[in-house]
Amino acid sequence: MPRTKLWEDMMDDTSKSLAPAIVQEPRLMADGAPAHIKLQHADPTEAHSDQGLENLLLARRIITEADVALARQAQGGLNLSLGEVLLARGALSERALQSVQAEHYALGQAAILNDTLPDPDLGALLPAADAIALGAVPWRRMGTAIIIATARPDLMTALRAQMPAQARLIFTLAPRAQILKLQLALYGAALARVAETRAPADHSCRTWHGSRIARWMVLGGLFIMALAVTAPKMAVAFIFGCAFFVFACNMALKIAAFIQTRQADRRAQYTATPTDRTTQAKPFLPVVTLLVPLYKEPEVTPILLSNLTKLTYPAERLDVILAIEADDTSTRSALARCNLPPWVRVVQVPQGYPRTKPRALNFALNFAKGSIVGIYDAEDRPDRDQIARITQHFANVPHDVACLQGRLDYYNSSHNALSRCFTVEYATWFRVILPGFQRLGLFVPLGGTTVFLRRDALEHIGAWDAHNVTEDAELGLRLARHGYRTEIVETTTFEEAAAAIPAWIRQRARWQKGHLMTWLAAMQRPRQLWHDLGTWRFIGVHVQLLCAMLGFAMAPLLWSILVKPFGVWHPLDTFLTPVHYGVLGMIMMVGFGISLALGIYATRAAHLRNVRFWAIVMEFYHILGTLSVWRAVVEMLVSPFFWHKTQHGQFGAANTPVDPSIIKVGGWPLALGAR
Repeated sequence: MPRTKLWEDMMDDTSKSLAPAIVQEPRLMADGAPAHIKLQHADPTEAHSDQGLENLLLARRIITEADVALARQAQGGLNLSLGEVLLARGALSERALQSVQAEHYALGQAAILNDTLPDPDLGALLPAADAIALGAVPWRRMGTAIIIATARPDLMTALRAQMPAQARLIFTLAPRAQILKLQLALYGAALARVAETRAPADHSCRTWHGSRIARWMVLGGLFIMALAVTAPKMAVAFIFGCAFFVFACNMALKIAAFIQTRQADRRAQYTATPTDRTTQAKPFLPVVTLLVPLYKEPEVTPILLSNLTKLTYPAERLDVILAIEADDTSTRSALARCNLPPWVRVVQVPQGYPRTKPRALNFALNFAKGSIVGIYDAEDRPDRDQIARITQHFANVPHDVACLQGRLDYYNSSHNALSRCFTVEYATWFRVILPGFQRLGLFVPLGGTTVFLRRDALEHIGAWDAHNVTEDAELGLRLARHGYRTEIVETTTFEEAAAAIPAWIRQRARWQKGHLMTWLAAMQRPRQLWHDLGTWRFIGVHVQLLCAMLGFAMAPLLWSILVKPFGVWHPLDTFLTPVHYGVLGMIMMVGFGISLALGIYATRAAHLRNVRFWAIVMEFYHILGTLSVWRAVVEMLVSPFFWHKTQHGQFGAANTPVDPSIIKVGGWPLALGAR
């Protein structure tokens, strides 16, 4: 196609070499766009409407009338063009769509974007948030004009309104993956810096230093030593008194949570009308973004994609972002061997510090399209109807319910004794303790996956603390401090249990280190924490976070009581008689009975009954928690922000069957489970 005079006038000698990138004649957009972004396709009254695109698609026999009818029905309430809906639903390929769009909008198609980075000076003309929302990026100057690469030509009017009024623009089409790559090149470094400090400084642990913790620990140790030298009896009474007090607090909280959960279950069982609000909800289908941070996960990547394709939520309302680190070549290669659905995008997180899951989540959040944001882990296998249940639940609760936490379970519970105990512990936590916390009005320490948040609330509180290695619990506390509530939803995600003791201890130490971080950061301003939470939840935070850690750390002091039946001397002999020891023994047995009752009750579901017996040995399993908590304390001193990555795929996840449509021809060996 011959170049027009306008095209020649806009090119200078240095930019003419870029001309082969445009294979069709571009057109200039007219003025008159709205002053703010409106994420909607072109006005139907204009020449470049959905109707014209539809006619071209039908004329080329790329789609059928039935495809159009279904897409029109699915398009309701969405800021997506007909083409985008058809693409998401798999009715046509992106190449076919852009070929028709090029003709329909009279645009050229870029051919060399992959090899040419955008001009860094152009980033100032279009803010990152606007570029991402509009699916475009300023690419190159060509004489006095600016070339804008876009994957959403239906938003060109809105895009023109965001650029300087005097700018002369040339639009060119490019695939969505190329647009995303250019956006990361242009804005990635700045967005990564924001991701590291997105949480408010007064709520973040990023200002915390190991030296400060060390000073307090040294002072505490010196106090105990001085007390032991000057008043040994008082030292013994103080140390053991603290241990018994922590034990009593932990038991009281478990009992209270158990009672609340049991009462709620009984009400649900004997109530004539359904109590699950989602069963009575009208369909509510917002766009949901699922953030899945990946790091060195080549074994489970195809399994993850296979599990996500089984979700029953409408494809055009699903937005999955796989966030991978810039140097993670193994996961990137694994993704290259997979057929990614149109609703899955890969966002590369630039290198930076700290390298943590919350930093990756903060970065990926910039690219989210949904009003609800969910988080999954790499090895997750969610219920097929999980997203629909979540969105309907959100539709039927007040807006201050900003977060929904699903239950977690393990699909490799029968791998060995450790995985069985881990399954009992998770069942107790997610089916008894957390629902009890919710009903007691305490803050809910979130799990790291199957967490769903209203995006406006998430951004209001500053998203995740990139430096906290247990970002989920910290986020739950910060939601509560801002007046938001969390509810537990009866939907389950299955994941892989760490079934080897070294891996288990590393993982648990990271969680415990994060809980300790969360408590320390919150207690930098205790009066403000009290004001934010109120007295009841303020007390609860200390029991939920601090006493939970101290319970594991001081457990050996309680175990030492077990020597008394054998007539062995004990430091408490000065204070206690045999009767007193008998009372203490009974109290500890009551504590054991409570833990056993919790485990048995939590495993009443049919798929958990095979591990119910293992509730008897949970006290021995908790010895590992004592080992891990002391490791967590050491890490707080030497590497507070280091993230111990849990390696997935080692204990059964890699053997999960994979939907063969996910695998490109010749992409994966059968050993990965492809059927």
